[in-house]
Amino acid sequence: MSASLSSVLNTPTATATNPVPVPTSLDELVKLLHAELGSNGLDSEGVDVNRVQALMTNYVSNEEDWKKYAHFDKGRYTRNLVDDGNGKFNLMILAWPENVGSAIHDHSGSHCLMKVLDGKLQETLYEWPDRVQLESSFDHQLDSGLGSDNSDSDDSSCVATSSKSAPMVVKKETILHRDECAYMSDQLGLHRVSNPLKSIGAGSLSLHLYTPPYETCKTFNEKSSMARASGKCVFFSERGERLQSCPSAAYLDCSLTEDDKDQ
Repeated sequence: MSASLSSVLNTPTATATNPVPVPTSLDELVKLLHAELGSNGLDSEGVDVNRVQALMTNYVSNEEDWKKYAHFDKGRYTRNLVDDGNGKFNLMILAWPENVGSAIHDHSGSHCLMKVLDGKLQETLYEWPDRVQLESSFDHQLDSGLGSDNSDSDDSSCVATSSKSAPMVVKKETILHRDECAYMSDQLGLHRVSNPLKSIGAGSLSLHLYTPPYETCKTFNEKSSMARASGKCVFFSERGERLQSCPSAAYLDCSLTEDDKDQ
């Protein structure tokens, strides 16, 4: 049975006339996701989030399917694009070195489904801070380096702040193991994902579906609940091919930084 935030969803039910398929490969899962999500992603009427989650759960992780996407980078997690969903969703594999995690972050209104392919991950769910407000902070982005490699940045960049500084409130912590799948959205709160394994070389891999796709999010400081706009989310590899030059912006999206720890 799937663990973590998936428990907030109704158990998917398959009828005799419309059973949830069992993908035999990652390529088949991609094709089935295209068919299931249609032209508008999970926001489309008639698309069942539970059914899509069941589809991802039914796929059994196979190293032969995903090894070409397993691009690790020491000390940071990487995003590796599998399929862009014709602009309606992004399917990607995240590679997590040992003892590496994301910052606490939102999902910019996107639905997120996450399945562990190898190793294990810890998911920590947080309450939203009280009275989060947005204010102009282009200078803050430049000062922190968040906008230095993002040519799309402009004066509309924002940082979110809570009206009263206070530590983030943890709602739940869950360990996800191989082939377990969880659902997340902004309606459920904020979360952090991390690889709890500490042995050298003990990397973990996870398959993520984001619909609609998003390029930026907000990250939150655990001690103060202060938040800021992330850099533009970019990929370390696309369809198995390592990008020729991976800009530093790749590490300034939802990655955990010293500012997030000490802000």
